[in-house]
Amino acid sequence: MEGQREIPRLAMPETAANQNATAVSSGETLAIILAAGQGTRMNSELPKVLFPVCGKPMVRHVVEALRNAQVTKLVLVVGFREDLVRAEFEGEPDIVFVTQHQRLGTGHAVQMCHEELAQHQGPVVIVTGDSPLIQPNSIKALLAYQQEQALACVLGSLLSDAPEGLGRIVRDQAGQFVGIVEHKDATEAQRQINEVNMSTYVFDSDHLQWSLSQLQTNNTQNEYYLTDCPAILLTRGESVDAKAVLQPCEALSVNTQTQLQLVEDEMRKLGY
Repeated sequence: MEGQREIPRLAMPETAANQNATAVSSGETLAIILAAGQGTRMNSELPKVLFPVCGKPMVRHVVEALRNAQVTKLVLVVGFREDLVRAEFEGEPDIVFVTQHQRLGTGHAVQMCHEELAQHQGPVVIVTGDSPLIQPNSIKALLAYQQEQALACVLGSLLSDAPEGLGRIVRDQAGQFVGIVEHKDATEAQRQINEVNMSTYVFDSDHLQWSLSQLQTNNTQNEYYLTDCPAILLTRGESVDAKAVLQPCEALSVNTQTQLQLVEDEMRKLGY
């Protein structure tokens, strides 16, 4: 039963508790890379994030992009064949691993990082491990915008002519961010929206922890969606926005062998 799943209940720390906690310096940036899935459509026993693109595992490109964006600590959420992913990054001091034993959604994956989040004050970048075309400048722009506007969360979005399958950014009549709706949960009207969520986020750590504690599974997949966190923060009166700073190439991710070849072709055009 869904209600019997044991999910860490993360409470947003009080100010005094924050001051007394052993936390990462506020000058540092933490990134969480979601890399636990098998990628069943790849038809392989190799974890999807380890498939090579331009001579490197695709998750290696993600790690390098984050480092180039001055991210100082990386948390890799692993699951399927985690031994192989751990071996790829063995001995790299800025990387820690967290295991997602049950794949109960993206929100659940981030919940598994509760210990690392509790020790961190400041911005938290969240990206997927199967997006090797993620650009350092996009991450830098989102980090700068989140800090300048003191946002609880900012989402990296893209205006797309082909939004099929992607989560839509929902705004009110004034253009203010309202939430994200996954394609499979969207109404026909919402599917006409061309601003899409690219699964690239910057959260304030405290606000992220609180919103994770509020996640529920009232969706068609009975999963904990990270995409619900921004709307949860809005209902609490926090500042949330989406910023269309991502480049068109960042819309390319890998779910099949065909997509893998398309991504590699694009990366070679870009000089990887």
